[in-house]
Amino acid sequence: MFLLTTRDSFPIGDNATDTIISNVHFNVSTLRFWNYTYYPTNGTLSNESWCMLMNPPYTPKGILTNGTFLNSTWCYLATDPIGDRARAGVGFAVLFALCLVFVLVNLKKHGELHLPAEKRFYAIGRRWQWYWAIFVCAAALIGLFTGIDVDRYHVVELPIILNNFFWYLMQMGIMALVWEGVRHWGSWMERQFIDPNPFVLHQNDKRGMFEFWLPLFFYLMLWLNFFLIVPRNWGAIELQRSPSQTVENAIPAATDGRFKAATFCLFVCWCTTMVSLWHSIRHYEPRNRGFFNRIIGFLGYMPFRFVLMLPLALAVVAYQGLSAWEWHLSPLNAKTNLLAMYLGGYAPTLLIIIIHIIAGFMRPNEDRELIRQRRARGQAIDQDLGIVRKPAWWRRVNGDLPAGNMRDRIMRNVREVGGGRATAQQIERLTSRRAAEAEAEAANRNTAIEMNELRRTTSLRSNARESAPAPPPYTPYRGKSDQRRSERTMQAAASLLFPGASPGASTDRGRALEIESEPTRRPGTSERSSSTASGLSTSGPPQQIKSMLDI
Repeated sequence: MFLLTTRDSFPIGDNATDTIISNVHFNVSTLRFWNYTYYPTNGTLSNESWCMLMNPPYTPKGILTNGTFLNSTWCYLATDPIGDRARAGVGFAVLFALCLVFVLVNLKKHGELHLPAEKRFYAIGRRWQWYWAIFVCAAALIGLFTGIDVDRYHVVELPIILNNFFWYLMQMGIMALVWEGVRHWGSWMERQFIDPNPFVLHQNDKRGMFEFWLPLFFYLMLWLNFFLIVPRNWGAIELQRSPSQTVENAIPAATDGRFKAATFCLFVCWCTTMVSLWHSIRHYEPRNRGFFNRIIGFLGYMPFRFVLMLPLALAVVAYQGLSAWEWHLSPLNAKTNLLAMYLGGYAPTLLIIIIHIIAGFMRPNEDRELIRQRRARGQAIDQDLGIVRKPAWWRRVNGDLPAGNMRDRIMRNVREVGGGRATAQQIERLTSRRAAEAEAEAANRNTAIEMNELRRTTSLRSNARESAPAPPPYTPYRGKSDQRRSERTMQAAASLLFPGASPGASTDRGRALEIESEPTRRPGTSERSSSTASGLSTSGPPQQIKSMLDI
């Protein structure tokens, strides 16, 4: 116990100008000249500009006349060993770090797309809950590791502010995580509900507008919670260096009306989450009649993870309100009740994260689940219609496959059309090639056999006799009229597709009336028809019957 004089509050030394602090002599006149005051409660010497530790082994060796201490130690340094608050904080930090790894794994699993993106259901909607989980883990890690210096700082300073700042951010993030989990579950139920028929629910009806405005209201309340807590003068919380400072400055600042109003906003967020859950069950699950049946149905349709997460989220709100009224239980207190702080402030958040991770591992990716449901619906419809779908290996086993793979077939089609768009040059080249093939085939054909093969060729003279001359090659149009060039190109394309058809109207403009006025007559047995609709060439000789099988 120090003996203090009533004049200058320094311990009594050898004489009137001497004081002894931790067995070291100091000049009282010099200390008074530089306006130093000794605080025996925390063992510091301060003049409101400089603060020195006076407890061993950090006691200065002396002071010079200019106010300089010899071998002094600044008050606001981490000089003390870690305490129970830091040890418990490190343990929780390790758990949050492990949770962060599993959250990233779940984000990869549930954030992947296996179906085309839909405008009605954005991919980021299913990822927001995992983004908030990452935010919560990061805020918890920063706050818990800064909490180590709360114990190590001999004088309360910035670490306790950082510790509580990130603790409040963690509280907001965990409420947003629970909200996004409930909201997205309702969105997933809606997606499954409308997948068989996208028009069964309208987006602009009363239900859709309620789902549009409810998230805005939730985040408005969450923003008010942030606005009431974060933008403030945190310096008053640091003034816990003596009992008088704590009573006069720290306690009023930690239990003011803004902290209490912020708790009310957080409770409104929790109630909004419950309303969203009720809304989703009401619209996307079968309805029950009667008050008690509806309560039983509400609890029955609710996913089991929400049965655990929602009470824990309410515990988060309750502890934040408790810390706004009770100073000795508040995390803002440097000497708070650690059991209440970690059980009420960190344990519910950690349990919510763990439950969310386990549920994420148990649930499949939504796109994959939707694909499975569509396949199941298709099989049920096929069964009702009596359609039996053969497995994929059925055609391979029975040899019911075209030659080559899909790549070969595509390349064959590309080579057929020349690999470019259907221009006049491509059509001319294809016409010439097919005419040459027809001529070569006619030259190699043996007409001396009585019962020769009768088949249709791919040339322009498919129904002509073998001995008839080949048609003249296609002559491209060399004029300057684009319309005439287009007509000639269309005519050539039509002759390729329909070799035996009559010429187009564009080439027979002058003879149209003459052909229409020509009387039609039935040809004889060995006589050729003069009709232009006949597939036989009008320039070839009449057909000679060599056998009764030709009739």
